[in-house]
Amino acid sequence: MSEPAIDYEAVFQALPGSVLLLTPQFVIADANETLLRRAGRERGEVIGRLLFEVFPDNPDDPDATGTRNLRASLERVVATGERDTMALQRYDVEVPGRPGVFEERYWSPVNAPVLDAEGRVRLIVHRVEEVTEVVRDEPEAAGDRGRLKGELFARAQELQEVNEDLRASHARERQVVLALQDAMLPAPRPVGHHRAAVRYRPAVGALNVCGDWYDLAELSGDRMAVAVGDVVGHGLDAACVMGQLRSALSAATRVAAGPAQALDVLGVYARSVDGAESTTAVQAIIDWTTRTIAYSSAGHPPPALLHPDGAVQLLEQATDPPLGARPEHMARPEARVAFAEDAVLVLYTDGLIERRREDIDVGLGRLADALTRHRGADVEALADALLAELLPSGGATDDTALVVIRL
Repeated sequence: MSEPAIDYEAVFQALPGSVLLLTPQFVIADANETLLRRAGRERGEVIGRLLFEVFPDNPDDPDATGTRNLRASLERVVATGERDTMALQRYDVEVPGRPGVFEERYWSPVNAPVLDAEGRVRLIVHRVEEVTEVVRDEPEAAGDRGRLKGELFARAQELQEVNEDLRASHARERQVVLALQDAMLPAPRPVGHHRAAVRYRPAVGALNVCGDWYDLAELSGDRMAVAVGDVVGHGLDAACVMGQLRSALSAATRVAAGPAQALDVLGVYARSVDGAESTTAVQAIIDWTTRTIAYSSAGHPPPALLHPDGAVQLLEQATDPPLGARPEHMARPEARVAFAEDAVLVLYTDGLIERRREDIDVGLGRLADALTRHRGADVEALADALLAELLPSGGATDDTALVVIRL
């Protein structure tokens, strides 16, 4: 016998706590009965209106900080996709039926995101518990209430200071991470007269550092080696592994006979690096003299070759398992493809095309369509267009590296 469907709208309205649902622009999408009753508002007065228009600061209190603190918390939720617990707040509320008359009120708010399948913030749950009666001094218990009020505010101030210290520490850590990322993934130097654009985007909440990498190197003759790779995981640990593998592949490329041999060397090295298991990578060597691209892939999504007529060819004829996951006695495959002048080669990591609960072919189709539509753009504009169209607007849940080369 199947379980009856849950009426979540009825559950929302019956919640004992006061709850608002807000859009990422802080417009009130819904309010439960408890909040409406405690705020003395009718549903039609609040739904569809900006939160701070419905609940403004007390204009007669020059020290009021309720809306400023609440807005800062909501903005953090939208920016990070994470819950934010606020310290005890004084937030006066206009008395129903008495415009311009505000009553002193105290609240304990929590703001939590509702994320979609792509990790974007679609709604914010604003849950607030009123503690006015606990804080306010009543005549019959002024002494005890006063002491409790002082203690509550002292604890709230301590919590606020701890939060500010954590945010400052996070900001300092982010600056260190940015410096590390710049050192490991510097802007590529010009490779001959050839035009290339590179981009990387870390996953949401990854401190702007990721385990994806790119590398471009000028080789003898009119040749260029280009590679991208993807270390499992996010953050500093993945970035440190990424730095080791990127450097090893860059060195191997300069002495190897081709991309397959360079990836073979990298695979042997990866077995000695903790955290390098299941890393994927692809390398292509572009030869402008013969107008050919030699390529080999270690479990990585296929590069895309955009021909001048708008047709997109996926380079998927030389794919093997990820680094360290294939027998050493087997030769890694390598393939070669011809290109015409003004073609475009695109290498990327899976964050650009993959989505949860979606077949990878759908993402590859999106990539091919975007390349065809923007085929006349220069490499910088094309790289920006691909990121703008293919990455989720609310921030990617996976790291992304991208290299675009005009051939």
